[in-house]
Amino acid sequence: MISREPTLERLATAQRLLLEPFGLNESHLSRALAEITAHKVDDADLYFQYTRSEGWSLEEGIVKTGSFSIDQGVGVRAVSGEKTAFAYSDDISEASLLDAARTVRSISAAARGGRAKVAPRKVASSRSLYQGLDPIATLDSTAKVHLLEKVEQLARARDPRVAQVMAGLASEYDVVMVARADGTLAADVRPLVRLSVTVIAEQNGRREMGSGGGGGRFGLAYFDDEHIASYVNDAVNAALTNLESRPAPAGEMTVVLGPGWPGILLHEAIGHGLEGDFNRKGSSAFSGRIGQRVAAKGVTVLDDGTIADRRGSLNVDDEGNASQRNVLIEDGILKGYIQDAMNARLMKVRPTGNGRRESYAHIPMPRMTNTYMLGGSRVPEEIVASIKKGLYATNFGGGQVDITSGKFVFSASEAFWVENGKIQYPVKGATIVGNGPDALTRVSMIGNDMALDPGVGTCGKEGQSVPVGVGQPTLRIDGLTVGGTA
Repeated sequence: MISREPTLERLATAQRLLLEPFGLNESHLSRALAEITAHKVDDADLYFQYTRSEGWSLEEGIVKTGSFSIDQGVGVRAVSGEKTAFAYSDDISEASLLDAARTVRSISAAARGGRAKVAPRKVASSRSLYQGLDPIATLDSTAKVHLLEKVEQLARARDPRVAQVMAGLASEYDVVMVARADGTLAADVRPLVRLSVTVIAEQNGRREMGSGGGGGRFGLAYFDDEHIASYVNDAVNAALTNLESRPAPAGEMTVVLGPGWPGILLHEAIGHGLEGDFNRKGSSAFSGRIGQRVAAKGVTVLDDGTIADRRGSLNVDDEGNASQRNVLIEDGILKGYIQDAMNARLMKVRPTGNGRRESYAHIPMPRMTNTYMLGGSRVPEEIVASIKKGLYATNFGGGQVDITSGKFVFSASEAFWVENGKIQYPVKGATIVGNGPDALTRVSMIGNDMALDPGVGTCGKEGQSVPVGVGQPTLRIDGLTVGGTA
Protein backbone atom coordinates (compact mmCIF):
# COMPACT_ATOMS: atom_id res chain seq x y z
CA MET A 1 0.00 0.00 0.00
CA ILE A 2 1.35 3.42 -0.98
CA SER A 3 0.55 6.19 1.52
CA ARG A 4 0.15 9.82 0.57
CA GLU A 5 2.38 12.62 1.79
CA PRO A 6 1.01 13.71 5.22
CA THR A 7 -0.12 17.16 4.04
CA LEU A 8 -2.14 15.62 1.21
CA GLU A 9 -3.43 12.88 3.52
CA ARG A 10 -4.82 15.49 5.92
CA LEU A 11 -6.38 17.38 3.04
CA ALA A 12 -8.04 14.18 1.81
CA THR A 13 -9.41 13.49 5.31
CA ALA A 14 -10.83 17.01 5.52
CA GLN A 15 -12.47 16.74 2.09
CA ARG A 16 -13.96 13.37 3.03
CA LEU A 17 -15.51 14.72 6.23
CA LEU A 18 -16.24 18.35 5.35
CA LEU A 19 -17.00 18.54 1.64
CA GLU A 20 -18.06 15.22 0.13
CA PRO A 21 -21.00 14.48 2.51
CA PHE A 22 -22.53 17.80 1.49
CA GLY A 23 -21.98 17.53 -2.25
CA LEU A 24 -19.20 20.13 -2.22
CA ASN A 25 -15.81 20.19 -3.94
CA GLU A 26 -13.04 22.73 -4.44
CA SER A 27 -14.88 24.45 -7.28
CA HIS A 28 -17.68 25.38 -4.87
CA LEU A 29 -15.11 26.91 -2.51
CA SER A 30 -13.61 28.91 -5.37
CA ARG A 31 -17.06 30.17 -6.34
CA ALA A 32 -17.79 31.32 -2.78
CA LEU A 33 -14.46 33.13 -2.55
CA ALA A 34 -15.08 34.72 -5.95
CA GLU A 35 -18.39 36.05 -4.63
CA ILE A 36 -16.52 37.77 -1.80
CA THR A 37 -13.66 39.12 -3.91
CA ALA A 38 -16.11 40.53 -6.47
CA HIS A 39 -16.04 43.40 -4.00
CA LYS A 40 -12.80 45.11 -3.05
CA VAL A 41 -11.51 43.31 0.04
CA ASP A 42 -7.98 42.76 1.36
CA ASP A 43 -8.46 39.15 2.37
CA ALA A 44 -11.08 36.42 2.62
CA ASP A 45 -11.24 32.85 3.81
CA LEU A 46 -13.51 29.87 4.44
CA TYR A 47 -12.94 27.79 7.57
CA PHE A 48 -14.56 24.35 7.76
CA GLN A 49 -14.47 22.30 10.95
CA TYR A 50 -15.60 18.88 12.15
CA THR A 51 -15.16 18.12 15.87
CA ARG A 52 -16.00 14.95 17.74
CA SER A 53 -15.60 15.15 21.54
CA GLU A 54 -15.99 12.71 24.40
CA GLY A 55 -15.67 13.14 28.15
CA TRP A 56 -15.85 10.88 31.21
CA SER A 57 -15.77 11.92 34.87
CA LEU A 58 -15.39 10.02 38.13
CA GLU A 59 -16.51 11.16 41.55
CA GLU A 60 -17.08 9.26 44.81
CA GLY A 61 -15.61 6.14 43.25
CA ILE A 62 -18.15 6.04 40.45
CA VAL A 63 -17.96 7.13 36.81
CA LYS A 64 -21.01 9.39 37.10
CA THR A 65 -21.11 11.21 33.79
CA GLY A 66 -20.16 10.68 30.19
CA SER A 67 -20.66 12.94 27.23
CA PHE A 68 -20.29 12.70 23.47
CA SER A 69 -20.86 15.39 20.87
CA ILE A 70 -20.30 16.14 17.20
CA ASP A 71 -20.11 19.69 15.92
CA GLN A 72 -19.48 20.87 12.39
CA GLY A 73 -19.85 24.03 10.40
CA VAL A 74 -18.19 26.72 8.31
CA GLY A 75 -17.07 30.27 9.03
CA VAL A 76 -16.82 32.82 6.20
CA ARG A 77 -14.71 35.95 6.59
CA ALA A 78 -13.89 39.05 4.60
CA VAL A 79 -11.30 41.62 5.69
CA SER A 80 -11.02 45.19 4.51
CA GLY A 81 -8.40 47.33 6.21
CA GLU A 82 -8.94 46.87 9.94
CA LYS A 83 -12.56 45.80 9.50
CA THR A 84 -13.73 42.19 9.52
CA ALA A 85 -17.07 40.85 8.37
CA PHE A 86 -17.86 37.33 9.51
CA ALA A 87 -20.69 34.85 9.14
CA TYR A 88 -20.94 31.22 10.17
CA SER A 89 -23.34 28.32 9.83
CA ASP A 90 -23.65 24.75 11.05
CA ASP A 91 -25.30 24.02 7.70
CA ILE A 92 -22.52 23.07 5.31
CA SER A 93 -24.13 23.47 1.90
CA GLU A 94 -23.54 25.38 -1.31
CA ALA A 95 -26.54 27.61 -0.63
CA SER A 96 -25.46 28.60 2.89
CA LEU A 97 -21.86 29.06 1.74
CA LEU A 98 -22.85 31.46 -1.02
CA ASP A 99 -25.32 33.27 1.21
CA ALA A 100 -22.59 33.84 3.82
CA ALA A 101 -20.16 34.97 1.09
CA ARG A 102 -22.61 37.59 -0.19
CA THR A 103 -23.25 38.77 3.34
CA VAL A 104 -19.62 39.34 4.34
CA ARG A 105 -18.58 40.99 1.06
CA SER A 106 -20.80 43.93 2.01
CA ILE A 107 -17.93 45.09 4.23
CA SER A 108 -16.72 46.78 1.07
CA ALA A 109 -19.24 48.87 -0.80
CA ALA A 110 -17.04 49.08 -3.87
CA ALA A 111 -17.58 46.29 -6.39
CA ARG A 112 -14.69 45.41 -8.67
CA GLY A 113 -15.10 45.95 -12.39
CA GLY A 114 -15.62 42.82 -14.48
CA ARG A 115 -15.50 39.27 -13.17
CA ALA A 116 -13.42 38.36 -10.14
CA LYS A 117 -10.36 36.32 -10.97
CA VAL A 118 -9.95 33.16 -8.89
CA ALA A 119 -6.42 32.59 -7.64
CA PRO A 120 -4.81 29.30 -8.69
CA ARG A 121 -4.98 26.49 -6.13
CA LYS A 122 -1.91 26.02 -3.92
CA VAL A 123 -1.73 23.50 -1.10
CA ALA A 124 -0.18 25.17 1.94
CA SER A 125 2.99 23.70 3.35
CA SER A 126 2.48 22.22 6.78
CA ARG A 127 4.30 20.29 9.45
CA SER A 128 3.78 16.73 10.72
CA LEU A 129 3.94 17.12 14.50
CA TYR A 130 1.37 14.51 15.56
CA GLN A 131 -0.52 11.55 14.15
CA GLY A 132 -3.85 12.19 12.50
CA LEU A 133 -5.62 9.63 14.65
CA ASP A 134 -9.00 9.69 16.37
CA PRO A 135 -8.09 9.46 20.08
CA ILE A 136 -11.64 8.56 21.07
CA ALA A 137 -11.20 5.23 19.29
CA THR A 138 -7.84 4.40 20.88
CA LEU A 139 -9.47 2.88 24.00
CA ASP A 140 -12.87 1.23 24.36
CA SER A 141 -15.40 2.40 26.95
CA THR A 142 -14.55 -0.34 29.44
CA ALA A 143 -10.86 0.60 29.36
CA LYS A 144 -11.68 4.30 29.86
CA VAL A 145 -13.77 3.54 32.93
CA HIS A 146 -11.02 1.25 34.25
CA LEU A 147 -8.44 4.02 33.76
CA LEU A 148 -10.46 6.44 35.92
CA GLU A 149 -11.07 3.77 38.55
CA LYS A 150 -7.32 3.17 38.69
CA VAL A 151 -6.81 6.88 39.45
CA GLU A 152 -9.24 6.58 42.36
CA GLN A 153 -7.58 3.44 43.73
CA LEU A 154 -4.05 4.82 43.50
CA ALA A 155 -4.98 8.09 45.16
CA ARG A 156 -6.73 6.43 48.11
CA ALA A 157 -3.91 3.93 48.53
CA ARG A 158 -1.38 6.73 48.57
CA ASP A 159 -2.46 8.18 51.93
CA PRO A 160 -5.35 7.57 54.39
CA ARG A 161 -5.99 11.32 54.59
CA VAL A 162 -7.31 11.33 51.01
CA ALA A 163 -11.04 11.94 51.50
CA GLN A 164 -12.24 12.54 47.96
CA VAL A 165 -10.98 11.88 44.44
CA MET A 166 -12.28 13.40 41.23
CA ALA A 167 -10.93 12.51 37.80
CA GLY A 168 -11.79 13.41 34.23
CA LEU A 169 -10.81 11.99 30.86
CA ALA A 170 -11.38 14.07 27.72
CA SER A 171 -10.73 13.24 24.06
CA GLU A 172 -11.22 15.30 20.93
CA TYR A 173 -10.87 14.62 17.21
CA ASP A 174 -10.74 17.91 15.33
CA VAL A 175 -10.52 18.24 11.53
CA VAL A 176 -10.18 21.69 9.95
CA MET A 177 -9.88 22.96 6.41
CA VAL A 178 -9.02 26.48 5.26
CA ALA A 179 -9.54 27.96 1.78
CA ARG A 180 -8.19 31.46 1.24
CA ALA A 181 -8.75 34.08 -1.44
CA ASP A 182 -5.11 33.80 -2.55
CA GLY A 183 -5.72 30.17 -3.57
CA THR A 184 -4.24 28.63 -0.41
CA LEU A 185 -5.81 25.35 0.66
CA ALA A 186 -4.79 23.86 4.01
CA ALA A 187 -6.03 21.19 6.40
CA ASP A 188 -5.17 19.72 9.76
CA VAL A 189 -6.27 16.66 11.73
CA ARG A 190 -5.81 17.41 15.43
CA PRO A 191 -6.12 14.81 18.18
CA LEU A 192 -6.24 16.08 21.76
CA VAL A 193 -6.51 14.21 25.07
CA ARG A 194 -6.34 15.20 28.73
CA LEU A 195 -6.47 13.35 32.05
CA SER A 196 -7.16 15.47 35.13
CA VAL A 197 -6.98 14.48 38.79
CA THR A 198 -8.24 16.44 41.81
CA VAL A 199 -7.76 15.21 45.36
CA ILE A 200 -9.18 16.52 48.63
CA ALA A 201 -7.29 15.53 51.76
CA GLU A 202 -8.64 15.89 55.29
CA GLN A 203 -6.86 16.08 58.66
CA ASN A 204 -8.26 17.23 62.01
CA GLY A 205 -11.28 18.76 60.31
CA ARG A 206 -9.20 20.72 57.80
CA ARG A 207 -9.66 19.99 54.11
CA GLU A 208 -7.26 20.99 51.33
CA MET A 209 -7.16 20.34 47.60
CA GLY A 210 -4.45 19.35 45.13
CA SER A 211 -4.50 18.70 41.41
CA GLY A 212 -2.51 16.96 38.70
CA GLY A 213 -2.88 15.76 35.14
CA GLY A 214 -1.54 15.94 31.64
CA GLY A 215 -2.22 15.41 27.99
CA GLY A 216 -1.34 16.34 24.45
CA ARG A 217 -1.92 15.48 20.81
CA PHE A 218 -1.83 11.69 20.90
CA GLY A 219 -3.98 8.67 21.76
CA LEU A 220 -5.25 7.55 25.15
CA ALA A 221 -2.63 4.79 25.33
CA TYR A 222 -0.24 7.54 26.44
CA PHE A 223 -1.82 7.31 29.88
CA ASP A 224 0.07 4.22 31.03
CA ASP A 225 0.62 3.20 34.65
CA GLU A 226 3.68 5.45 34.98
CA HIS A 227 1.89 8.60 33.81
CA ILE A 228 -1.22 7.87 35.87
CA ALA A 229 0.88 7.33 39.01
CA SER A 230 2.77 10.57 38.36
CA TYR A 231 -0.42 12.64 38.03
CA VAL A 232 -1.92 11.04 41.15
CA ASN A 233 1.25 11.70 43.16
CA ASP A 234 1.25 15.34 42.05
CA ALA A 235 -2.35 15.79 43.21
CA VAL A 236 -1.97 13.94 46.51
CA ASN A 237 1.34 15.61 47.37
CA ALA A 238 -0.15 19.05 46.71
CA ALA A 239 -3.17 18.34 48.92
CA LEU A 240 -1.05 16.95 51.76
CA THR A 241 1.38 19.87 51.51
CA ASN A 242 -1.49 22.33 51.76
CA LEU A 243 -2.75 20.56 54.91
CA GLU A 244 0.45 21.73 56.59
CA SER A 245 0.35 25.24 55.17
CA ARG A 246 0.35 28.43 57.20
CA PRO A 247 -0.87 31.93 56.24
CA ALA A 248 1.45 33.54 53.69
CA PRO A 249 3.51 36.57 54.76
CA ALA A 250 2.93 39.75 52.79
CA GLY A 251 5.24 42.43 51.45
CA GLU A 252 7.90 43.06 48.83
CA MET A 253 10.29 40.12 48.62
CA THR A 254 12.35 37.76 46.49
CA VAL A 255 10.20 35.18 44.70
CA VAL A 256 11.51 31.99 43.14
CA LEU A 257 9.24 30.28 40.63
CA GLY A 258 9.54 26.55 40.01
CA PRO A 259 9.92 25.02 36.53
CA GLY A 260 7.14 23.97 34.15
CA TRP A 261 3.57 25.07 34.92
CA PRO A 262 4.59 28.27 36.78
CA GLY A 263 5.36 29.47 33.24
CA ILE A 264 1.66 30.37 33.22
CA LEU A 265 2.77 33.62 34.86
CA LEU A 266 5.09 34.24 31.90
CA HIS A 267 2.24 33.42 29.50
CA GLU A 268 -0.20 35.84 31.09
CA ALA A 269 2.05 38.65 32.27
CA ILE A 270 4.28 38.83 29.19
CA GLY A 271 2.92 36.59 26.42
CA HIS A 272 -0.37 38.37 25.88
CA GLY A 273 1.47 41.68 25.71
CA LEU A 274 3.47 40.33 22.75
CA GLU A 275 0.41 39.50 20.62
CA GLY A 276 0.28 41.51 17.42
CA ASP A 277 -3.20 43.03 17.76
CA PHE A 278 -2.41 44.73 21.07
CA ASN A 279 0.85 46.11 19.66
CA ARG A 280 -0.66 47.30 16.38
CA LYS A 281 -3.23 49.26 18.37
CA GLY A 282 -0.56 50.59 20.73
CA SER A 283 -2.36 49.20 23.78
CA SER A 284 0.43 46.87 24.96
CA ALA A 285 3.19 47.83 27.36
CA PHE A 286 5.56 46.38 24.71
CA SER A 287 4.26 48.51 21.80
CA GLY A 288 6.97 50.11 19.66
CA ARG A 289 9.80 48.54 21.63
CA ILE A 290 11.27 46.05 19.15
CA GLY A 291 15.07 46.17 19.38
CA GLN A 292 14.98 47.57 22.91
CA ARG A 293 15.96 45.84 26.12
CA VAL A 294 12.80 44.70 27.88
CA ALA A 295 14.26 42.03 30.18
CA ALA A 296 17.37 41.11 32.10
CA LYS A 297 20.29 39.54 30.25
CA GLY A 298 19.82 35.80 29.83
CA VAL A 299 16.04 36.03 29.42
CA THR A 300 15.01 34.42 26.13
CA VAL A 301 11.30 33.83 25.50
CA LEU A 302 9.88 31.83 22.61
CA ASP A 303 6.48 30.94 21.26
CA ASP A 304 6.89 27.62 19.50
CA GLY A 305 4.02 25.82 17.78
CA THR A 306 6.33 23.17 16.29
CA ILE A 307 7.00 20.90 19.30
CA ALA A 308 5.85 17.35 18.53
CA ASP A 309 2.70 16.10 20.30
CA ARG A 310 2.35 19.17 22.49
CA ARG A 311 -1.07 20.51 23.48
CA GLY A 312 -0.37 23.96 22.03
CA SER A 313 1.26 22.76 18.78
CA LEU A 314 -0.30 23.01 15.31
CA ASN A 315 0.66 21.65 11.90
CA VAL A 316 -0.97 24.75 10.42
CA ASP A 317 -2.72 27.58 12.20
CA ASP A 318 -6.39 28.42 11.64
CA GLU A 319 -5.55 30.62 8.65
CA GLY A 320 -3.54 27.94 6.82
CA ASN A 321 -0.06 29.19 7.78
CA ALA A 322 2.50 26.66 9.01
CA SER A 323 3.32 26.95 12.70
CA GLN A 324 6.72 28.41 13.61
CA ARG A 325 9.33 28.68 16.33
CA ASN A 326 9.23 32.40 17.08
CA VAL A 327 11.90 34.07 19.22
CA LEU A 328 10.09 36.95 20.96
CA ILE A 329 12.76 38.08 23.44
CA GLU A 330 16.43 37.14 22.99
CA ASP A 331 18.91 37.74 25.81
CA GLY A 332 16.62 40.47 27.08
CA ILE A 333 16.07 42.24 23.73
CA LEU A 334 12.57 42.35 22.20
CA LYS A 335 12.74 40.72 18.76
CA GLY A 336 9.14 40.53 17.57
CA TYR A 337 5.47 39.85 18.15
CA ILE A 338 3.23 36.93 17.32
CA GLN A 339 0.97 37.59 14.34
CA ASP A 340 -2.09 36.43 12.50
CA ALA A 341 -2.60 37.36 8.84
CA MET A 342 -4.56 40.60 9.31
CA ASN A 343 -2.28 42.17 11.92
CA ALA A 344 0.81 41.05 10.00
CA ARG A 345 -0.48 42.75 6.85
CA LEU A 346 -1.33 45.97 8.71
CA MET A 347 2.05 46.00 10.49
CA LYS A 348 3.86 45.09 7.24
CA VAL A 349 5.46 41.93 8.62
CA ARG A 350 5.01 38.22 7.91
CA PRO A 351 2.46 36.04 9.73
CA THR A 352 4.06 33.88 12.40
CA GLY A 353 1.64 30.93 12.35
CA ASN A 354 -0.34 32.23 15.33
CA GLY A 355 -3.74 32.90 13.75
CA ARG A 356 -6.04 30.88 16.01
CA ARG A 357 -9.76 30.59 16.67
CA GLU A 358 -11.85 28.53 19.07
CA SER A 359 -14.09 27.15 16.32
CA TYR A 360 -15.72 27.82 12.96
CA ALA A 361 -18.05 30.21 14.80
CA HIS A 362 -15.20 32.55 15.79
CA ILE A 363 -12.83 34.91 13.97
CA PRO A 364 -9.05 34.28 14.15
CA MET A 365 -6.74 36.49 16.16
CA PRO A 366 -3.08 36.37 17.27
CA ARG A 367 -2.81 33.71 19.98
CA MET A 368 0.03 31.91 21.72
CA THR A 369 0.85 28.22 21.12
CA ASN A 370 3.61 26.90 23.47
CA THR A 371 5.24 29.87 25.22
CA TYR A 372 8.33 29.33 27.33
CA MET A 373 11.62 30.75 28.59
CA LEU A 374 14.89 29.01 27.82
CA GLY A 375 17.03 27.67 30.66
CA GLY A 376 20.18 29.17 32.11
CA SER A 377 23.15 27.76 33.96
CA ARG A 378 22.16 27.82 37.63
CA VAL A 379 21.35 24.69 39.63
CA PRO A 380 17.78 24.96 41.05
CA GLU A 381 18.89 24.15 44.60
CA GLU A 382 21.40 27.00 44.39
CA ILE A 383 18.62 29.42 43.43
CA VAL A 384 16.41 28.42 46.36
CA ALA A 385 19.42 28.55 48.70
CA SER A 386 20.05 32.17 47.62
CA ILE A 387 16.80 33.40 49.19
CA LYS A 388 17.36 35.26 52.46
CA LYS A 389 13.65 35.75 53.08
CA GLY A 390 11.11 35.07 50.38
CA LEU A 391 8.66 32.83 48.60
CA TYR A 392 9.26 29.68 46.56
CA ALA A 393 6.16 29.12 44.37
CA THR A 394 5.90 25.74 42.65
CA ASN A 395 2.32 25.81 41.35
CA PHE A 396 -0.25 28.39 40.34
CA GLY A 397 -3.99 28.71 40.08
CA GLY A 398 -5.72 31.57 38.31
CA GLY A 399 -4.49 35.04 37.47
CA GLN A 400 -5.31 38.30 35.73
CA VAL A 401 -3.31 40.77 33.68
CA ASP A 402 -3.95 44.26 32.33
CA ILE A 403 -2.37 44.34 28.84
CA THR A 404 -2.00 48.12 28.71
CA SER A 405 -0.21 48.58 32.03
CA GLY A 406 1.30 45.09 32.24
CA LYS A 407 0.10 44.69 35.84
CA PHE A 408 -0.70 41.13 36.94
CA VAL A 409 -2.10 39.31 39.97
CA PHE A 410 -1.59 35.54 40.41
CA SER A 411 -2.58 33.13 43.14
CA ALA A 412 -0.06 30.48 44.13
CA SER A 413 -1.72 27.11 44.78
CA GLU A 414 1.47 25.60 46.17
CA ALA A 415 4.21 27.73 47.74
CA PHE A 416 6.79 27.67 50.55
CA TRP A 417 8.30 30.25 52.87
CA VAL A 418 12.10 30.30 52.71
CA GLU A 419 14.54 31.86 55.19
CA ASN A 420 18.34 31.81 54.94
CA GLY A 421 18.18 29.45 52.00
CA LYS A 422 16.09 26.82 53.83
CA ILE A 423 12.47 25.91 53.12
CA GLN A 424 10.61 26.54 56.39
CA TYR A 425 6.97 25.58 55.75
CA PRO A 426 4.27 25.61 53.05
CA VAL A 427 2.09 28.71 52.84
CA LYS A 428 -1.48 29.31 51.75
CA GLY A 429 -3.17 32.38 50.30
CA ALA A 430 -0.14 33.88 48.57
CA THR A 431 -0.84 36.19 45.66
CA ILE A 432 1.95 37.55 43.50
CA VAL A 433 1.49 41.10 42.26
CA GLY A 434 3.69 42.83 39.74
CA ASN A 435 4.16 44.38 36.33
CA GLY A 436 5.10 42.04 33.46
CA PRO A 437 7.70 44.20 31.68
CA ASP A 438 9.16 45.32 35.02
CA ALA A 439 9.28 41.75 36.39
CA LEU A 440 11.34 40.63 33.39
CA THR A 441 14.04 43.15 34.30
CA ARG A 442 14.15 41.77 37.86
CA VAL A 443 15.10 38.22 36.86
CA SER A 444 18.41 37.63 38.63
CA MET A 445 18.95 33.85 38.39
CA ILE A 446 17.86 31.36 35.71
CA GLY A 447 17.93 27.62 36.35
CA ASN A 448 19.19 24.87 34.07
CA ASP A 449 15.96 22.86 34.51
CA MET A 450 13.66 24.28 31.82
CA ALA A 451 10.51 22.16 31.65
CA LEU A 452 7.23 22.37 29.78
CA ASP A 453 3.95 21.90 31.60
CA PRO A 454 2.37 18.42 31.50
CA GLY A 455 -0.22 19.43 28.92
CA VAL A 456 -3.15 21.01 30.76
CA GLY A 457 -3.29 24.67 29.65
CA THR A 458 -6.23 26.51 28.11
CA CYS A 459 -5.96 30.20 27.23
CA GLY A 460 -8.87 32.62 27.13
CA LYS A 461 -8.94 35.82 25.09
CA GLU A 462 -11.95 37.91 24.07
CA GLY A 463 -14.31 35.06 24.89
CA GLN A 464 -12.38 32.42 22.93
CA SER A 465 -10.55 29.45 24.48
CA VAL A 466 -7.74 27.50 22.81
CA PRO A 467 -5.30 24.82 24.07
CA VAL A 468 -1.81 26.11 24.86
CA GLY A 469 1.44 25.08 26.50
CA VAL A 470 3.74 26.96 28.89
CA GLY A 471 7.17 26.35 30.36
CA GLN A 472 10.17 27.83 32.10
CA PRO A 473 13.16 26.93 34.28
CA THR A 474 13.43 27.78 37.96
CA LEU A 475 13.60 31.60 38.15
CA ARG A 476 14.57 34.07 40.82
CA ILE A 477 12.77 37.43 40.56
CA ASP A 478 13.72 40.17 42.98
CA GLY A 479 11.35 42.70 44.50
CA LEU A 480 7.92 41.28 43.68
CA THR A 481 4.97 42.15 45.88
CA VAL A 482 3.38 39.20 47.66
CA GLY A 483 -0.09 39.59 49.10
CA GLY A 484 -0.76 37.24 51.98
CA THR A 485 -2.88 36.74 55.06
CA ALA A 486 -0.19 36.86 57.74
